[in-house]
Amino acid sequence: MEASDGVYECKARGIFRKRGVSPVCGDRVEISFEADGTGVIDKIEERRSLLIRPPLANLDRLFFVSSSCEPQPNLLLLDKFIAIAEYKHIEPVVVFTKADKRDPSEYMGIYDKVGIVTVAVNNVTGEGSEKVRELLDGKLSAFTGNTGVGKSSLMNNIFPDLVLATGEISRKLGRGRHTTRHVELYKLEGGGYVADTPGFSSFDTNKYDIIFKDELADCFVEFREYFGKCRFADCSHTSEKGCAVIEAVNKGLIPKSRHESYTAMYEEASKLKEWEYRK
Repeated sequence: MEASDGVYECKARGIFRKRGVSPVCGDRVEISFEADGTGVIDKIEERRSLLIRPPLANLDRLFFVSSSCEPQPNLLLLDKFIAIAEYKHIEPVVVFTKADKRDPSEYMGIYDKVGIVTVAVNNVTGEGSEKVRELLDGKLSAFTGNTGVGKSSLMNNIFPDLVLATGEISRKLGRGRHTTRHVELYKLEGGGYVADTPGFSSFDTNKYDIIFKDELADCFVEFREYFGKCRFADCSHTSEKGCAVIEAVNKGLIPKSRHESYTAMYEEASKLKEWEYRK
C-alpha cells in the first residue's frame, strides 16, 4: 500500500472475507498498524469503477490498442470492449497502431464522430506516442490489445529508454511497485499510474461484466441524445419504424458500424437468461 509517507505491506482484516469483499489493485483504503507493527486494511473506500478480471479498481482510462492493418481492426470486438468500459464508468481511449503501414483515418473518424478519444501511432517513427503519454498523466490507466496489434512497440515508443521484451510494462517505469495477485501498478515520473496486467489481451467478460439488453443502449454514448424521441417507448433501437437512433444512422449522424455492433450485441444479450445472472 502506498501512503503519503511510504509504501507498506498490509493484510486485509477478516471482516472483508466474511462480507465477500477483497481489496484489489487500485483501491483506496484506510490502514492501521497492530502492536507488532503489522499493517492492516481497515476500510475500502467506495470504488468509482471495478473490473473483475483482471482485478482492478478506480481505473480512469482504458486504452484499447488496435492495429490499422495486419491484422485488420475487429470493430465489433472493439465496440464490445468500449461498451464495457462505458458500463464500468471508465473512459475509453482507442489507439490505432501501424499508421506507417496504413492510414487509420477511416477508423479514427468512426470514434472521433461519437466523442471517443482516438490516437494514431506510427510504430516506426513513434509519431503519436507523445499524445498517448500525455493522456497517462495524473490518471490510473491500463492497456489492452490482442496479440499482434503492436502494443509492445507502442510501450517502447512511449518509454524509449526501456526494452519491453514480453509486452509487459517494465519494472523501471517508476520508483514504486505495488502488487496484488495478478496486477501491479507502476508509478509514472510525471504523475499517474499504469497497470501491468499480464495476459490482459481481452476482458474476461464473465457474468460480472455482462451487459443486459435493457442497459446496452446507454453504453453507446452517441445514442443518448435520441432517447425518448422514438415512436415506441420500449424501442430496442434495432429495427423498429420510427426509431430516432436508426433515423440518425440513416442520416449519417451515427456511424453505421457502431449501430451494427450494437444490433449484434443486443441479439446476443437477448439470448441471456437474466434470472440466472440477476441474483
